[in-house]
Amino acid sequence: MYFGNRKMKLLYLSCHSILEYDELRIFKELGIDVFSHGAYHNPQNLDDIKRPPLDIPYHKEFSDTTLLYPKENLDPHLVKWADTVIVMHVYDWIWKNLKRLKGKRIILRTIGQNITNDEGIIQQLVREGIEIVRYSQRERTIPGFAGQSVLIRFAKDKNEFGPWTGEKMNIITLAQSFRQRDSSCNFHIFNKATVGFPRKVYGPHNEDLGNVYGGCPDYENLRKTLRESLIYFYTGTYPASYTLNFIEAALSGLPMVALGDHLGNSPDFPGQQTYEVADLLKRYEAGLTGDSIEELRTNVKLLFENADLRKKLSKNIRQMAVELFDKERAKEQWKKFLKV
Repeated sequence: MYFGNRKMKLLYLSCHSILEYDELRIFKELGIDVFSHGAYHNPQNLDDIKRPPLDIPYHKEFSDTTLLYPKENLDPHLVKWADTVIVMHVYDWIWKNLKRLKGKRIILRTIGQNITNDEGIIQQLVREGIEIVRYSQRERTIPGFAGQSVLIRFAKDKNEFGPWTGEKMNIITLAQSFRQRDSSCNFHIFNKATVGFPRKVYGPHNEDLGNVYGGCPDYENLRKTLRESLIYFYTGTYPASYTLNFIEAALSGLPMVALGDHLGNSPDFPGQQTYEVADLLKRYEAGLTGDSIEELRTNVKLLFENADLRKKLSKNIRQMAVELFDKERAKEQWKKFLKV
C-alpha cells in the first residue's frame, strides 16, 4: 500500500475523461496519492463531465495552475512532487517534458489509437527508459510494434452494471458525433444494418440523426438504458481494439451484434489487425458478428426475434466482461506493476 514509508505520489496526464475516471478510482483504492492533470484536476468540481465526482484528494496548489502550466509544459512544483508519471496516449507530453522529468518513473499508457508512425516514436521513448502499458494484445499486430512492459486492459466496476432486463424492444449504440465521424465510427454500417428496426443512438453531438437520437444520458440513466435495451450494435472506432462503451454494454449483459474482423479493422491501416471484439465474442460465444450489411441485418433480425438466444448471449457476454474487464483484476495488475 505504500511507497517506501509513504504513499506513492502519482501524476496522471489524461486525454480521455471517462478512462481517467475509471483509472483514478483504481489508483485511489491502491492507496496512491494521485493528481490528475485532466478533467479531474479538481475531482469534486467538474465541468460537463459524463461521470460523477471522485473521492480523491484535491491538490488545490496544483489544480489552480493547470491552465498556466499545460501538459506540454508541466509545473516544476508538480514535477518535483511526483514519484511516477503516467501519460495517457499523447507521447508528445513526454517528449516536451523529458528533461524536467529526469529521474522519475515514466509510463506511457496506450488507449487503442496507435498506428505504425506512433510505434516508431514509441521505440525512441523505450530507448529513453519509458515503460509501456498496453491495453490490448492485438496491438502486437501494428507494424513496427515497439513492445510492452505489461498488458493491463481498461476496467470498470462490475457491480455498477446490469443485471440486464431487455424490457425495451430496441437496438442501441453509444457514439459521439456519430455521423460526422463516420469514417472512423462506421455510422453508415449501423444505419443500413438497423434501418426498419426500433433503434436509438445515445451520446453527445448526435442531434443530426433526427428521431434516431436518444439523447445524452447522465451516468445513472446510461446504466439504466444499457440494462433495459434489447440489443447493442457495436461499430467500433478505427483503429481501436475495443472501446469503453463495449465494456459497459458487455458488463450490462446486453446481447450484442458487432462488426466482424474484416469490417472491424480499418481499411486505411491494412497492415494492422488491431480490432479484438469479434475474436472475443466468438471465443466466449458472447455475441453475433458480421462482415457485410446483409450478414449484420440477418443477425440483428435473429437476435431481435429469438429470446432464448438473447438470454444465452446475455449470460456469456457478462461472464466474458467480468473475466476480462472488471476493475479488481486490473487493480491487482496495477498493484504489481507499480509495486505498491
